[in-house]
Amino acid sequence: MLRHVVLFQFKDETPPEKVTEIEEAFCALPARISEVTEFEWGTDVSVQGFARGFTHCFLVTTANEADRDSYGAHPEHQAFLSLSRPHVEQILTFDYFATDAGGSAV
Repeated sequence: MLRHVVLFQFKDETPPEKVTEIEEAFCALPARISEVTEFEWGTDVSVQGFARGFTHCFLVTTANEADRDSYGAHPEHQAFLSLSRPHVEQILTFDYFATDAGGSAV
């Protein structure tokens, strides 16, 4: 399984209603893009203070790199990017192949 982690830091001037719209739009993608096998998201609740302004984490799982690439190029994903980009100060993505504690692929 290939995990695609996306962290968002929104611009200070982005109103809460727009953040909610972006959250809802991201959450709608798995139902529209068949390559997404799992999806979860949340907002930072850490007490450590190391989030560096990132407030939202989205985790998209696909079966492999080809499916991740299809997800990225999908028109629904591209529309989401057009919606969110003007409101994002920083974005960080990180992709990895899931393994368990013993080093076996998940």
